[in-house]
Amino acid sequence: MKIVTIGTALLLTFLLSGCGATTTIDEYRPTTKIMELNSEESVVILGRRDAGHYDTDREFISCVTNKMEGADIQVLPEQQFVDSIYPWFEPRTAPKGLKRLKRLMKDQAIKNQVKRQKIRYLVWLDGSTQTHDKGGSISCAIGPGGGGCFGFAQWEKSSAYEAIVWDLTDLTEKGRLRVDSTGTSYMVGVVAPIPLLTPVKNDACNSLGTQLKQFFSVENNQE
Repeated sequence: MKIVTIGTALLLTFLLSGCGATTTIDEYRPTTKIMELNSEESVVILGRRDAGHYDTDREFISCVTNKMEGADIQVLPEQQFVDSIYPWFEPRTAPKGLKRLKRLMKDQAIKNQVKRQKIRYLVWLDGSTQTHDKGGSISCAIGPGGGGCFGFAQWEKSSAYEAIVWDLTDLTEKGRLRVDSTGTSYMVGVVAPIPLLTPVKNDACNSLGTQLKQFFSVENNQE
């Protein structure tokens, strides 16, 4: 038992040392000028969706929104915005490009809602987190002397997300961000299954949210 315990401890130490995610972020902006918001203007972050078969991770959108709000930037809740302009940002009708957005913004009712809520920028967020390359196995059994698990499994996780920033004042694209995060997670079966999970999605959220909020600055209106 002592040999097993020491061996397990060494294995866990080795695995923990390699459980970090590898994250890269690419940025494109037509200008290096920071986008300014006055103290009353806000940003809305929307997930790309297609009715019936595709839905950007809502948990990820909420995570990026929380990161953005930490920079004194007002972020309008996604559902509040979608409901206020129903049905024009539902999955079947939401604009997938600037041409469609410009046509929508010619509708005075839509234009008034955007103006009333003081929304300056719209951020489209598209992407997903996937699990792949699974390997190994763990078996668990119960006997007269008790139960336990034995084995080892691992799997790769990858997150890939892109954010596109549109200015709702002049209806132009202001920039794009893409984040890619990958890592390996493990499950070690020693009496009880021990998960060693790599925070791939969390790292992607932190990187994207931190970089995205640097796109904006809030004007100081104090005289």
